[in-house]
This record gives sequence, C-alpha cells and structure tokens, in this order.
Amino acid sequence: RTRTPNPATPMGEHILGVASALFYERGIRAVGVDLIADEAGTTKKTLYDRFGSKDTLVAAYLTRRAERWQRLVTERLSSTHRIGVEQVLTVFEVAEEWSAGAERGCAFVNAWAELGVAEHPAHEVIRDEKAWMRSLFRQILVDAGHPDPQRACGQLQLLYEGALVVTSAGGRPQAFRSALEAAGTLLTSAGTPSPRPPR
Repeated sequence: RTRTPNPATPMGEHILGVASALFYERGIRAVGVDLIADEAGTTKKTLYDRFGSKDTLVAAYLTRRAERWQRLVTERLSSTHRIGVEQVLTVFEVAEEWSAGAERGCAFVNAWAELGVAEHPAHEVIRDEKAWMRSLFRQILVDAGHPDPQRACGQLQLLYEGALVVTSAGGRPQAFRSALEAAGTLLTSAGTPSPRPPR
C-alpha cells in the first residue's frame, strides 16, 4: 500500500513512538507490523490506516528523528557564544552528546545498511538528512568568510560521517572528540581564525 503517513492523531503518534523504539533497539528488518501493533496495543488495520505500509512507517520514524536532531543543532547554534568557524565545533559537540545517548549508534547509518533497496522511501529521508548537514557546514563557512567553503564543507562532512560510522560500529566512544579536534586543525590550516576546542 502507499499512503501519506498520518501520525497526527493520538493513536498515530503512539504507533510511531512504539515503532521508533522497536526499529532503533531491534533493527528495522527484525521488527514486523504484527509486533508493532501488539506492542502498541492496536491492530494492523489501524496501523495501515495511519501509515499505509511498514516502509512508510520506517520513513516516518527517520523523519521524526531527523527533525529532533536538526532542531537540537539549530537551537544550540542560536544560543552558542561562538562566532564564525568556531560554530563548527558546536555542531561536533552536539553530535558527541547525542551519540553518547544512542546505544546502537546512528539510526541513519543503521537504516542505510539494513534497507539496501534504493527505492525504499526511507532512502530519501536519509539523503535529505545528509544534504542538510552539508548545507549547514557550508553556511557556517560562508558566513565566516572561509576561502573555500565548498571544499571545506565536504571535508567536514567526511569527518562527521566517519565519526558516525565508527560510533555505530561499536568502535571508539571518543570518535566525535577526535573528529572535533581534526575539524579544528582543518579550519586553522585554511587560514581562518583558529577555532578553540573546549577544555
């Protein structure tokens, strides 16, 4: 089935919340609509009435997660005392804090690895999230007068994505701290005002 997701009802929000926790904790492939309906205390018919399909529900789960992440980053950037390229460090700090509370790593990295099929509606959500991060880095660099914002934002995104993958694979817990320090070195070498990593 194809249908526009409609979580904007109490039951729709409840189903989305239950499904989101299950998808993240157990994996998308391991969780079926029967389990979601059972855990949510509802029926498969109600689930399909609200979301149309499991694939659409997965996309809604990732969309909601992206909205939370983007809102958090935007709020932190608007309240930080940092200016210019130093705001890049704030982004990495927020990512470090976020990942510390994400026991199974990045939901987007995990979903990309699990889903595989390019036509899955979640892939557009994942691509949009990556594009948002790249645009964020680029805007910070442009506003700071960086001499080559296009190249630098690509390098920053590689550092960011690399830290996500390392964290998601159960690697070094300090991956984002290392990425933050590397970002500071990268920006300093470009001749922009020296970012000061937090103590």
